[in-house]
Amino acid sequence: MANLVTLDTKLKDLKSVGGKYLPKLEKLGIITVRDLFWHFPNRYEDFSRVVKISQLRTGERVTIRAEVKKINVRRSFRRHMTITEVIVNDGTAGIPLVWFNQHFIAKTFKEGMWVSFAGKVFTTPKGNLSISNPKFEILRENSETTHTAGLIAVYPETRGITSKGIRHLLDLFFPIVDLPRDFIPTLILKKHNLPELSNALRWVHKPRLAEQAEQAQKRFSFEYLYLLQLNNLLLRASLAKETAPKLEFSKTELSKLLKRLPFELTGAQKQTLDEILEDIAGAKPMNRLLQGDVGSGKTVVVALASIIAAENDYQSVFMAPTEVLARQHYQTFLKMFGHLECGVGLVTASETRVFHRRGKDEKKTKAQMRKLIESGEVSIIIGTHSLIAGGSKTKPLKFPKLALAVVDEQHRFGVKQRAALLKQGSKLLPHFLSMSATPIPRTLTLTVFGDLDLSTINELPKGRKKIVSKIVDPKNRGKAYSFIRQNVEAGRQVFFIFPRIEKTELTDEQKQDKRSAMWQNVKSVKEEFDKLSRIVFPNLKLAMLHGKLKAEEKARVMNEFKEGKIDILVSTSVVEVGVDVANATVMVIEGAERFGLSQLYQFRGRVGRGEHQSFCLLFTDSHTETTHKRLEALISAKNGFELAEIDLQMRGPGEFFGNKQTGIPDMAMDALSDMQLVKKAQDAAKATLKGDPGLKENKELANKLEKMNNKIHLE
Repeated sequence: MANLVTLDTKLKDLKSVGGKYLPKLEKLGIITVRDLFWHFPNRYEDFSRVVKISQLRTGERVTIRAEVKKINVRRSFRRHMTITEVIVNDGTAGIPLVWFNQHFIAKTFKEGMWVSFAGKVFTTPKGNLSISNPKFEILRENSETTHTAGLIAVYPETRGITSKGIRHLLDLFFPIVDLPRDFIPTLILKKHNLPELSNALRWVHKPRLAEQAEQAQKRFSFEYLYLLQLNNLLLRASLAKETAPKLEFSKTELSKLLKRLPFELTGAQKQTLDEILEDIAGAKPMNRLLQGDVGSGKTVVVALASIIAAENDYQSVFMAPTEVLARQHYQTFLKMFGHLECGVGLVTASETRVFHRRGKDEKKTKAQMRKLIESGEVSIIIGTHSLIAGGSKTKPLKFPKLALAVVDEQHRFGVKQRAALLKQGSKLLPHFLSMSATPIPRTLTLTVFGDLDLSTINELPKGRKKIVSKIVDPKNRGKAYSFIRQNVEAGRQVFFIFPRIEKTELTDEQKQDKRSAMWQNVKSVKEEFDKLSRIVFPNLKLAMLHGKLKAEEKARVMNEFKEGKIDILVSTSVVEVGVDVANATVMVIEGAERFGLSQLYQFRGRVGRGEHQSFCLLFTDSHTETTHKRLEALISAKNGFELAEIDLQMRGPGEFFGNKQTGIPDMAMDALSDMQLVKKAQDAAKATLKGDPGLKENKELANKLEKMNNKIHLE
């Protein structure tokens, strides 16, 4: 077996892993032996203090080793549970241990058996000491304890797979699997006092001392930061070897463009425009991230860059995360720059339109649009990912003169999609610009987006009124509804946001899962739309918007809302980014505790875009301190960047990206917010590449980096 089992061996191929556990392990992401070894603990329980029963004190976490003297099982009809009581004695004293609703316990122990027990001592109502639901392992000659008497690793679990089961599997494989060679150069490990890989794996799963667990965690956190920084530096070096179209512009012509705008650019917009224009005027490809507060005016800056590309007889492609937003960008381009002689096209799954040099905005078939784009007649193309993905029967669009690729909300598009865009057209590599209305904390711009240069618009246009935000107690719901009705009667419009589309009945298994059960009473769009339209606002015009609607239906609803035909839009988070309705003045967020701070900030940014005072009402049934702190932070933060830092501290980087499916372990993900460790990893990456620019002398490191790129997806 020792020769056959490797880190890449699949657990399904091993008899030592029961077949019934495989689907449950897979739910935890454990398919191979490697996955098991890299399934890291999220905490440790300290049962290293082994004491005699006569020395026990209430409140202590301890391990005792004692002989089983008596086993009692009784049924508590009042509390609807089975209670198993095991009396044990170690020669100094005896103590009763109790388990609730664990029927197997009585069959596990036999009188006279010596067992190691670990748990927290408590005092019963009768004044006796006891331990409730202790961990245990039967003592055998010459065997080590794994689940008691030490620092015990506690892992992310799922129904049917406990931490004890994971520790048991690790005990099986540690002695027979050859652990891999370390890919981090020895000099770097020594400089930063980090354990090498095999020791780190042992220490993270089976630490003898707290210091070992801490060192192992630090090593794996550093490892991922180091790889991310290496990747960023290599991407920058690779890009520096490429050539891009030089997009020249006349300051006089630019000045004329700016004068025709219905407003003056802010100082931050002018600074950002200068940075972008300087980049695209050069022969090296721009690779820049433009982040700006909600409503700060990023689109107009990008539009100006696109027009300069068109003036140089090149094309620009502008990618939006949703059809609604793509259509909005198209309309913004026409409104501001419709007087110019450059073709502008809209391409989404449900609609293709073109604005000709002749001043006509008209529908086109996809085949017609393809010809216009591939002939170069359309200079600015706006759409969703269908621009490059194509369909089951259609090829991706090709852009023969692509000079500028813009992606709105970068972390909504994948690396492969970005790469496909950059390969379009000629041998010249287009300039790349990523836009984000989600403020990104500084540590994440240094790591996750470290291959991009950064521009920031941190200033709002003149005349914008601050949005008034309030937390609404459930008892004041009626008053809030009256306030909403008053706003609609004054000619304004309202958003209602809900965390989910519809209420679903939970299975018995889901009811046992705390996270699933927490969602059972959360309000949904479909359920509340019916209530709001029939009972609360029967005389107003309401419409529903969510992700399951067809694209044409979504477009119709949003257009009617923009045109003022709908008073209240009841929606899920599909309106989170970029939707611009100047007449909307009230944003109501139901179940506000279910959303991240940055997401709440995006919702709030859908109002406050016109001349009227706007409001954000935060409805929550949660009274926890955490919820209160988060919502108060939303109200008090000066801007989105300050709020992003608070969100990072409160919820961690994993939540910043919307879910945990990133390919990075939690401990490494948490390290993304550790500025000191980020800087150390950055310095180490620079030192490595200075001595070995192509990683030819560090093949294990190069292989690890390639595997990481295939696995990690932080978008």
